Amino acid sequence: MRAVVYQGPYDVAVEEVDDPEIEHPNDVVVDITTSCICGSDLHMYEGRTAAEEGIVFGHENMGIVSEVGEAVSTLEEGDRVVMPFNVSCGFCQNCEEGYTGFCTNVNPGFAGGAYGYVAMGPYPGGQAEKLRVPYADHNALKLPEGREHEDSFSLLADIFPTGWHGTELANLESGESVAIFGAGPVGLMAAYSAKLKGAAEIYIVDQVPSRLELAEEHCDAHAIDFSEGDPVDQIIEEHGGMVDKGVDAVGYQATDPDDVDTDTEDYSYQPAKENPAVVINNLIRVVRPTGELGIPGLYVPEDPGAPDDMAAQGRLGIDFGKFFEKGLKCGTGQCNVKEYNRYLRDMIIEGRADPSWVVSHRVNLDEAPEMYEAFDAREEGVTKVLLEP
Repeated sequence: MRAVVYQGPYDVAVEEVDDPEIEHPNDVVVDITTSCICGSDLHMYEGRTAAEEGIVFGHENMGIVSEVGEAVSTLEEGDRVVMPFNVSCGFCQNCEEGYTGFCTNVNPGFAGGAYGYVAMGPYPGGQAEKLRVPYADHNALKLPEGREHEDSFSLLADIFPTGWHGTELANLESGESVAIFGAGPVGLMAAYSAKLKGAAEIYIVDQVPSRLELAEEHCDAHAIDFSEGDPVDQIIEEHGGMVDKGVDAVGYQATDPDDVDTDTEDYSYQPAKENPAVVINNLIRVVRPTGELGIPGLYVPEDPGAPDDMAAQGRLGIDFGKFFEKGLKCGTGQCNVKEYNRYLRDMIIEGRADPSWVVSHRVNLDEAPEMYEAFDAREEGVTKVLLEP
């Protein structure tokens, strides 16, 4: 089958790889109808992880069940399903308590597993024609038959639940104000989730005009362009003070607003201007005393391309004194997708939510190398790319 294979930094190719097979009685094989390129894939694409050449990318996957293991009891051939990016067993202590993003059985020596991602277990990704799904009764969420809501349902694998998770980590309540840093796919979904939850005021920070425009149009958010000045000062001036809650949808490859070149239209990745702690510190500044922060943005214990030795070890210069002084609270960690995906699916089915507006491109799998390059460069108009084998 064809699959998107990592060749090295800034290099992926569509190659022929072995078809997946049933390896355990509780497996199913899915014929992929949609797989997504995620911002997290860019960390590997850019060589900012320990990913080895040959890994098949793709942790956001949906499709049609084509083979069923003999122990699977709730799925059959022809079922339309979407899989959480988390691979989990369903019966370890963390899974039983709802923390499926931190399963202790699927990836020995590590809490958590995922398809097609470095250090997340022996699970090839779904940017391919087929995917093996382990613990399938637990991991595959059934969808209505047909092709309706294909774009929206594909986002249930990761970014819609993860955006929602960011607001949950911050304990965002109806009527509160929130500042969201990052208007990539997860940040946009966090802003959309805040709107669905009834947030009174939503501020979203980025420097890519097309992304900020989407946030204004679909999330009723106040767009804050950090290339125009300190985003904290902008939010406080517009809001009339600090906000109730904050969400970091950027992670460790954040850039420092003080270093942004405002004379260029090039929004491409610029490693010399990185400041891994800047978003967290800005949230500490902009959230009111006793407020709460949600940090679904990715941070890693090791970063081969970090701007300094401390960051290379996953250590950041956080303003903890100010954090303590303000009595702030903070929630972190990857999304436990199964905590939310069934309910978000039903909101889509009933017309209560439609996150498909974040999708900018649906292309053939063969176009993946070009789309990785465009998405990595933060090109105008490239927000969420879906791949179709």
